[in-house]
Amino acid sequence: MTRTFTVSDSIHVRVAPEVAYEAVSRPADMGRWSPENLGTTGDTGAGPAVLGTTFIGRNRRGRFRWVTRCTVTAADPGRRFAFRVHAIGVRRPWLRGPIASWEYRFEPTDDGTQVTETWTDDRRAWPSFVAGVFDRVVTAGSTFSAFQSRNIRATLRNLKRELESHTGRESA
Repeated sequence: MTRTFTVSDSIHVRVAPEVAYEAVSRPADMGRWSPENLGTTGDTGAGPAVLGTTFIGRNRRGRFRWVTRCTVTAADPGRRFAFRVHAIGVRRPWLRGPIASWEYRFEPTDDGTQVTETWTDDRRAWPSFVAGVFDRVVTAGSTFSAFQSRNIRATLRNLKRELESHTGRESA
């Protein structure tokens, strides 16, 4: 079976691209939408992250919890926000190496924004067999691409629901 390194999905949100970007570019808030991410550790600022910002993400899958060190690689307000995950650990992110990259693109539409979330598996050096076994163990039977595809869909739905339900927010 061929290993899939990138998965992506999109959703239309009835807010301006700048509003969607503002929400997504705050890593501390990601836990409000993601089925796996719990936000960041307390030392991450409340404002939008800028290019080069490093933050520690908190994550949970079932009873297992871990942290990741991430660095913002793109911060173009209203257009694109991206970061790479480059360290992981249980209490602190001590195991370094390329893990994954996440990207969010914001395309204006007539009545809002098309938000696209993309996950890329950066574990290119891992042999496919090893990655496949590891993935199925830590995702309860899935490949990471299939697992992340479901997470992306859930994250986008939750983001849409929250952004469109806020009154008083700037809309398209």
